[in-house]
Amino acid sequence: MNHGFTVDRASLPEPVMETHVSLFDGTNAGIALKDRPVFSVQHHPEASPGPTDSLYLFERFAGMMDAAKAV
Repeated sequence: MNHGFTVDRASLPEPVMETHVSLFDGTNAGIALKDRPVFSVQHHPEASPGPTDSLYLFERFAGMMDAAKAV
């Protein structure tokens, strides 16, 4: 997925959880922390297949920024 590298899901420590899996080859495509406002995805959510398919990721990120400003 990323130039031949992938995350071994069995090696993810607490509090890391897998959130996305590639439909192409079953490799990890996203993680999040259970105890902090941190998440990532290993693809280009803005690219395709549709203009709003990944809108939830951007809304989640914006919500995290709003919550951080409120502190």
